[in-house]
Amino acid sequence: MSAKQQILLEFCPPPAGTIIVNDRVCLHSEGPRRVVLVHGVIVAHYDMRDRAAEEYAMLTLLDSGYADQKEIARAFRCSERSIRRYAQRFELSGLPALGRTPGRPSAIAPKETDGRDRMILRMKEKGVSNRGIARRLGLAENSVRKRLRRLRWQPPPEALLPFLEKTDEAEVPGAVASSSRIAESSSTQAVILGKVTTGEQLAASFDVNPLDRSLDRLLAAMDRLEDAAPMFARTENLPGAGVLLAIPALVGSGLLSVARKIYGSLGPAFYGLRTTLVTSVLLALLRIPRPETLKEYSPGDLGRIVGLDRIPEVKTLRRKLARLAAVKKSRELGLEMARLRIAERGRTLGFLYVDGHVRAYHGKHVIPKAYVTRKRIAGPATTDYWVNDQKGDPLFVVTAETNTGMSRMLIPILQEVRNLIGTKRRLTVVFDRGGWSPTLFQSILDMGFDILTYRKGRFRHVAEKRFVLRKARLEGRRVEYLLHDQAVRFLKGKLRLRQVTRLTETRHQTAVMTSRWDLRDIVVAYRMFERWRQENFFKYMRQEFLLDALVDYEIEPDDPNRSIPNPARKVADKELRNARARYAKLQEKYGSTALDYLEGRTTTMRAFTAAEKQILREIQDAANDVARLTERQKSLPARIPLSEAPDAEKAVKLSTERKHLTNVLKMVAYQIEGSLVELLRPHYSRTEDEGRTLIQTALRSSATIEPNGQQLRVTLAPLSSPHRSKAIALLCNTLNQTETTFPGTDLRLRFAVAEPKI
Repeated sequence: MSAKQQILLEFCPPPAGTIIVNDRVCLHSEGPRRVVLVHGVIVAHYDMRDRAAEEYAMLTLLDSGYADQKEIARAFRCSERSIRRYAQRFELSGLPALGRTPGRPSAIAPKETDGRDRMILRMKEKGVSNRGIARRLGLAENSVRKRLRRLRWQPPPEALLPFLEKTDEAEVPGAVASSSRIAESSSTQAVILGKVTTGEQLAASFDVNPLDRSLDRLLAAMDRLEDAAPMFARTENLPGAGVLLAIPALVGSGLLSVARKIYGSLGPAFYGLRTTLVTSVLLALLRIPRPETLKEYSPGDLGRIVGLDRIPEVKTLRRKLARLAAVKKSRELGLEMARLRIAERGRTLGFLYVDGHVRAYHGKHVIPKAYVTRKRIAGPATTDYWVNDQKGDPLFVVTAETNTGMSRMLIPILQEVRNLIGTKRRLTVVFDRGGWSPTLFQSILDMGFDILTYRKGRFRHVAEKRFVLRKARLEGRRVEYLLHDQAVRFLKGKLRLRQVTRLTETRHQTAVMTSRWDLRDIVVAYRMFERWRQENFFKYMRQEFLLDALVDYEIEPDDPNRSIPNPARKVADKELRNARARYAKLQEKYGSTALDYLEGRTTTMRAFTAAEKQILREIQDAANDVARLTERQKSLPARIPLSEAPDAEKAVKLSTERKHLTNVLKMVAYQIEGSLVELLRPHYSRTEDEGRTLIQTALRSSATIEPNGQQLRVTLAPLSSPHRSKAIALLCNTLNQTETTFPGTDLRLRFAVAEPKI
């Protein structure tokens, strides 16, 4: 090819300002002018500042078929939806409808508000979220949002973003102001912030209006604030404010001081460590157990409960939990809380109940399986092991490494218990049949613990005439069992244990094994059967605190050294089972053939002999297959490291750190609820049956918050009946005697129950 031919065939780049739409259409712009060309012929020429002319040019190309919507949208830098909107306007009203500014035309009067619009406005004024309104009215959330935009609804000042106009102090009665304003403020203004009872030095807030924390948010954005100081405004009938009854127990639990010791700080933030922990625990007590549920509630109302203009919302709270989880100290936090619990309630630790709780997983990732007892099926799951005291209250939780069985988890758990209680104290560990192993029992006894468990497997039954009726009153309850007591030996006589067998009304015998020889047989049986307290705890936590809910969907690589069942051995086992089944069927067939001959159903001896030889050959082949597969099975190890599995690189497990952290916080919430139940017991005769229900009702009830001097008065609304209100009023008097200050302030909490209106 010559040089001239090469030049002729070279592609000439388009001049500057040219946009290629397709092989027929192009745009050429010079300054504000634009020309639309089709096959080199000008079909439109306009000023780009003339929106109507540009939209008409786009519709001309579309209607003429020179370009499709996608090509036009890409060339004119707009969306396909906009082109369809231009076409609809042009079809309805012609050229005057093109070129209009976005939004609702000011010349068009807004629609009259109908009954549904008025209902939406009333619900928004009460703080109901868009999703909640949509669910109640049967609308789409997007439809509710558009209606509110058309109605020009504006949120109240406390629900707006930061950096709002400051509200006059006189407009907010009972507001808590900063220390710099105290000299010039009246009795309705703020109280100076100081130290909490733990001795933590806190900075004062520079905001005056508790419903507008713009200045504190600005300081946090400038890295000058680590945690916003709580400021309370007088609020009447605030929904859920009864949860402040839990503050004395929360402060007494030591969670805030332990967390500050372990985590230090979350860094510069408006929602700091103290606020995050207090919020998480109170939300759990309000039965808002995970961040996603916050969408259903008003952030302004919840914020007033903790002394803020608004509660941290979904993404913020998840981000704070993720930041705490990144430190990877949730296990240390749980153990420190357990150490405080032991120091406070050591007398309830004569018996420790250990059991695993399996959390089923329904996501898209392939994770190890575990047996879910309540569903009676094995599936993807994660196992947590909980340690509870003899009253059934939780002490601490351990997440098992990839569904490790109880027989392998008991020793590490008891080592943690030994570190917590010291070397001298001897406790009795109660667990179910999942931990059955005489060798394990010997190891537990050598560690200085006693055991109490069910006997697993078959055992020799006791004659019914040898059972004795035992009666006793234990922990205020009358109990009676038909029992038989005897000694048994394991490990070739090296391990001697005590077996207490109970005969039930259905004549079933349940054997209980223990190393405690000093207890009466009825006490042994009672303590073993009281293990159901832990099962009830799991059920309660699952229903009330969403214990099984995922906190995040993060995964992490599985341990490559983890021992797993050999997949090749599993295949060999299946082939061997099939070979043995075929061998058994051939034997059955041979017997049937011989029986037919003996009973005369076979026509001749020759037919029987031929059939017999054929079956014998098949039986011999099947026996050879069984022998071959048996040898192959024996040559394969039963378990191998995960790294040697075929899909080792795909093995993952659920991230456990954030879930473990939320489990610890929910455990603290359960303990707080239990502490309030114990304080209620002297004042309410039906505490055993209705105690937790009554406490739940009180925590979720409305209350009036009133800061007054150095006090924060919380007046709960009357309950459903006078005797319940009286019981909660007596509980309030007990809590007032603790002289607890709200975390982050010097405001002493004073609780009361309002008189019912006649």
